[in-house]
Amino acid sequence: MPRLALLALALALPSVPAVAQTVTGEQAAALLFAPAPAEVEINGQGVLAKDEASMLAMVAKDQPYYAAIAISPDEGLMSEATIAAANHHTIEAATAVALGECNAKKTGAADCVIVAVVRPEGWEARPLQLSMSATEDFANYAGGALAISAATGAWGIGASADEAVAACAAKQETATDCAVAIAN
Repeated sequence: MPRLALLALALALPSVPAVAQTVTGEQAAALLFAPAPAEVEINGQGVLAKDEASMLAMVAKDQPYYAAIAISPDEGLMSEATIAAANHHTIEAATAVALGECNAKKTGAADCVIVAVVRPEGWEARPLQLSMSATEDFANYAGGALAISAATGAWGIGASADEAVAACAAKQETATDCAVAIAN
């Protein structure tokens, strides 16, 4: 996707939740899910055939959490409008990106729908959620700060809050909403 389109998409995601509140590294360690395995929930009733739902479940299990897969109901699963948005910090963020990109690519009249989500095994709502990659990188957290972008799934670790925000923003050009999620 061209950079301007990505920037426009990032700016058009007001429904993506921002970082709720900063927690300490010790609190984060207690809140985060294991980096693997992930579970897939198929939501394709009425949109996907049974064989498509089975195939999608097999493919989706390899996506890093949090992920959402959107399709254009008029075009079906095997179209260019099908989008998997993966490695976000929440299902809501992945859903917003997948729907936004799918609706931008679809040629049919109906709005895109989410047919699958990927989240950590045993998922339950928690005050802090990180993408699978950020959760893996948290193993390197020895203090300082970790910042995340709710809109893009980017993250960064630094010795200070400013360094963490800069590291987050450097990961993705459209990560203009980086905020500190973990700090000691």
